[in-house]
Amino acid sequence: QVQLVESGGGLVQAGGSLRLSCAASGRTFSSYALGWFRQAPGKEREFVAALSWSGRYTYYADSVKGRFTISRDNAKNTVYLQMNTLKPEDTAVYYCAAKAGSTSTATGEYAYWGQGTQVAVSS
Repeated sequence: QVQLVESGGGLVQAGGSLRLSCAASGRTFSSYALGWFRQAPGKEREFVAALSWSGRYTYYADSVKGRFTISRDNAKNTVYLQMNTLKPEDTAVYYCAAKAGSTSTATGEYAYWGQGTQVAVSS
């Protein structure tokens, strides 16, 4: 069982940066693949970034590649999403998620979800 709590969201101007954090509980955190997803008003939840349990493999949506970086600190049971060069279309509620086994970009494969943190980017 893993519980996830996101933080770090807020309002930022286009071109700015934010770092989201997701603190996890559970002794087996280091064995889970982790992902960040987002959901804008009126849209479906979409994949943003994912990271293997080892931290060795990362995956990004094309829309954020080169601007966002996912990382994890297993000693702190925390996963991060560094977001640079933010655009108004990045505005959404951002969720972190965890799954046992291999990394995935599919929303439905993640068993554990945080409550979300709002990111708003003004033009």
